[in-house]
Amino acid sequence: MKVFKKGDDFLYPYDYYRVNNWSHVLNLLQQSLYAEEMVCAMSSELFHIPETEDLEGNIAMHSHLVPASYHRVTAVGSARRLKNGEERQTVIETMVACIINAETQDIKVREGLDTMVENASPEYKSLINVIITWQEQTELNLNQAKEALQSMGVLAE
Repeated sequence: MKVFKKGDDFLYPYDYYRVNNWSHVLNLLQQSLYAEEMVCAMSSELFHIPETEDLEGNIAMHSHLVPASYHRVTAVGSARRLKNGEERQTVIETMVACIINAETQDIKVREGLDTMVENASPEYKSLINVIITWQEQTELNLNQAKEALQSMGVLAE
């Protein structure tokens, strides 16, 4: 087994994770994905409101939100496979890579949301701030999943 750290460096083999239950990691990733669903639904709605359809930052934000969502979906699927008894190292590697990739995309999503709130008219700032709150939640849950993997010895700190 490989233990990962950001930057795709591999550390020593460690089998501790095999005696652990993947349910906790799956739950955290599902919570992250749920919050991501809200970010997607709310920010996409802005394209359909005449006053916000061309809001600066939304297109750029979505260019990172789409891959962030893909990586969360893939991480959840991988965690579900592990919870259901699959043990292949490649499933673990896929999940870890997707968590790291989603985390990287989240940085640009946040930048886009900041641009959006700066450029929104006053009546839409509160809606965008709600989207930002959901984005904070998706990032928090993803980070908690990452910490759980670190405590299992799957991911280096």
